[in-house]
Amino acid sequence: MQNTDMTQTFKKYKPYPLVPLSHREWASNVITGAPIWVSTDLRDGNQALVAPMNATKKLAYFQKLVAMGFKEIEIAYPSASQTDFDFCRTLIEQNLIPEDVRVAVLMPSIEKHIRKTFEALNGAKKVTMHLYNPTADNQRKIVFDKSKAEIIALAVEGTRIIKEEAAKFKGDVMFQYSPESFSQTELEFARDVVNAVISEWMPTKNAPMVINLPNTLEACTPNIYADRIEWMSKQMLERDAVILSVHPHNDRGTAVASAEMAILAGAQRVEGTLLGNGERAGNVDLVTMAFNLYSQGIDPMLDIYNIDTILQEIITLTHSTIPPRHPYVGSMIYTAFSGTHQDAIKKGMEYQKVVLDGYWHVPYLIIDPKDIKRDYRDVVRINSQSGKSGVAYVLKEFYGIETTKTMQIEIALEVQKLCDEKGIEVNAEEIFKVFRQMCKL
Repeated sequence: MQNTDMTQTFKKYKPYPLVPLSHREWASNVITGAPIWVSTDLRDGNQALVAPMNATKKLAYFQKLVAMGFKEIEIAYPSASQTDFDFCRTLIEQNLIPEDVRVAVLMPSIEKHIRKTFEALNGAKKVTMHLYNPTADNQRKIVFDKSKAEIIALAVEGTRIIKEEAAKFKGDVMFQYSPESFSQTELEFARDVVNAVISEWMPTKNAPMVINLPNTLEACTPNIYADRIEWMSKQMLERDAVILSVHPHNDRGTAVASAEMAILAGAQRVEGTLLGNGERAGNVDLVTMAFNLYSQGIDPMLDIYNIDTILQEIITLTHSTIPPRHPYVGSMIYTAFSGTHQDAIKKGMEYQKVVLDGYWHVPYLIIDPKDIKRDYRDVVRINSQSGKSGVAYVLKEFYGIETTKTMQIEIALEVQKLCDEKGIEVNAEEIFKVFRQMCKL
């Protein structure tokens, strides 16, 4: 008889296995520099849009990524889509790829797809040929009905064909391999597949390859993902000749944390999208991750200083939106309504003007809003939850009016009454009107 007690449905899910790390190193490491950034917006991100971009929009998006400073951009899955194939040809034939930018393309480990991909990239100067095949237990059994040996053979054969095609290719070919759904693949088997591919390709320190370990389905906590990355890094053949890459998804909402911990564990390269757009719950959000580095005094090696302008153009191209509380770039991320927050911010701003040690000290603001051209006038907004410090801040910032503590209390009480009557926030003009009326009394 079927169990109808829905409170017990959690029992059908297995806990994620731990990693046998005898000496865990990543937990004591510190991130000191930006990783190699790879934007997958034009492939992974585009395929997740309700209305995928056409060639004109993809080109505009590509140019924005270049302007931001991305030096490696995944542009297409050309063997699976004529639109993607044609887009590759347009970029190459119209010489639209800057000399210092490497374009990447994805292909399955199937011969006709590999040869079609090389055809699409003919004439490109710097390319990453990204080969993948699913390796997870459930995909091996349910989707492909293949043994472990057959999966390894498939990966090696695809590598061999790419090596053969690369020898005839006139441009610079970087080879990348991903055991897709690495996050659901047994570690020992992931190691065996990856090492078989490395042995076939034979990278060198001067001519490295990329091994990408995707959290295709984020099913574990970030610390376990970091354990898996460190374990693989230590088990990998020709480690000095391999660029270790990660591609975290956001099914559990912790893709950024997983990527950061993966860097601590040895990852050198991160694939993701602006604002985290991607299949299902999305990819790792590269904007948030870049700002996380920035907030720690690390150069993110991307232009995030003009981020509002760039993202406005991006959301126009993709018909997407930015949640108001999105980290760093949301419209209200630097806005405080509560009195205690406003008081701390007001005092922090005053302290910042007199303590000239070169560091940012303001409470509740992780970075200086002016770093990304945000106006301080948006930092403090007034509603019924606000206090005297917020009102004083608005009068000073908008009108240059200094108020005494007694006056601040009196004005704040009147402003709170106004907010309660309206049921919404009040603007600076309304606060100034209250101030003028009180001055007349």
